[in-house]
Amino acid sequence: MSLMSFTAVELGRKIKAKEVTVTEAVQAAIDAIHAKEEKVNSFVTVDEEAALKKAEEVQKLIDEGKLTGPLAGVPVAIKDNMCTEGMLTTCSSRILYNFIPTFTAEAVKRLEDAGAVIIGKTNMDEFAMGSTTETSAYGATKNPWNTEHVPGGSSGGSCAAVAAEEVPYALGSDTGGSIRQPSSFCGVTGIKPTYGTVSRYGLIAYGSSLDQIGPIAKDVTDCATILECIAAHDTKDSTSVLREDLKFTEALVDDVKGMKIGIPRDYFGEGLDPEVKKAVLDAAKELEKKGAVVEEFDLGLVEYAIPAYYVIACAEASSNLARFDGVKYGYRTSEYEELHNMYKKTRSEGFGPEVKRRIMLGSFVLSSGYYDAYYLKALRVKALIKKAFDEAFAKYDVILGPAAPTTAPKLGQSLSDPIKMYLGDIYTISVNLAGLPGISLPCGMDSKGLPIGLQLIGDCFKEKNIIRVAYSFEQTRDMKHSPLSDVACEA
Repeated sequence: MSLMSFTAVELGRKIKAKEVTVTEAVQAAIDAIHAKEEKVNSFVTVDEEAALKKAEEVQKLIDEGKLTGPLAGVPVAIKDNMCTEGMLTTCSSRILYNFIPTFTAEAVKRLEDAGAVIIGKTNMDEFAMGSTTETSAYGATKNPWNTEHVPGGSSGGSCAAVAAEEVPYALGSDTGGSIRQPSSFCGVTGIKPTYGTVSRYGLIAYGSSLDQIGPIAKDVTDCATILECIAAHDTKDSTSVLREDLKFTEALVDDVKGMKIGIPRDYFGEGLDPEVKKAVLDAAKELEKKGAVVEEFDLGLVEYAIPAYYVIACAEASSNLARFDGVKYGYRTSEYEELHNMYKKTRSEGFGPEVKRRIMLGSFVLSSGYYDAYYLKALRVKALIKKAFDEAFAKYDVILGPAAPTTAPKLGQSLSDPIKMYLGDIYTISVNLAGLPGISLPCGMDSKGLPIGLQLIGDCFKEKNIIRVAYSFEQTRDMKHSPLSDVACEA
């Protein structure tokens, strides 16, 4: 059994108990990447030398008793839109093919301070714009359960790396479901925290009012432990929230007696795969058996979430991505006539089709004459969605539903139909619009052997409720390992 088969917390315990050295754990991750990467393509950059050097430093600090946390010495992968000092950070885009940041994102720094060892940067949809990890300039990532299928996106590289057991855990970012949907497709667990809980400093922005960094791991215990490590108030991020209740591991209790769980009828209508529906409702029954009170209710406004999201996210993207112009850093076209032509050619050559589509859409809805008709209207819908959730959380502790309407589609299917790809985010998007926490965890398999994800949504700053319910449900199931996790690694 490979060391990568353990959860992050289990591996941390083994390192602490001196059963395994940090170098052995890091080497096991490197060997797993060598053995599986050709099949899965979950990494853009792997820095073996730096990781092994870091492993020795961390081991010394553990031996001296200076690092005692649960993640000390455990290898981690970072999504390629978080800055890492001295390590290539590309957002999986041609336009940042040579960008090496001079600083580290706050969330990543907090992991490093806790003794985590960064193995490398994971593949993603270019600038986090996509739901399949097929829009990357570095090729598509494959699903470890079946390499003919997508892993989901945009944090597909991070989820695939955990599912293939190349690393025990990874960081992802979630703008409209980019942690929860690929977690559902890859059969792993991922949390999108309440907006403002984890610092966005050093995260290359897509939609600034929606982006949030979160953990991806094998189980709920890992996710709660990682979130506890990365969550903190940060003065460098103006949207960071000062919170007192960041002891998320306290919620790891197998007890849901008396908790009220709401199931939105709107989530179980047209477009939901029958196998996904059955697995999610069976999960609700398991929680009911454990003493939770489960009720159906009408959430409303679900069908308006996607148009509102794509107007707001694309507007913010067109503004955020204006900085990539070939002047200060990144790709610059080799032949141009004057400054305006250089901008135009650089951006045309540097950005992929999906990114261009969203920049154009965003520029359109922000343009004079359309601003009121689209952007302002979308912001009003966002406020109404938040109000609908507030009313629901006045009655319920947690909202339960699917993370995605289907299991992972085949490679190439989604790119040919962007609208269908956008509609696949129907259950995750409203959570970002309302700034709420959500978790996806495995709740079954379909007839093709692909994982199904259960989504639990909590009220603002109530991560503990979703962690508690998720942990209780997890106790009713055995952990399943993907076929790629069994691929033999070099000794």
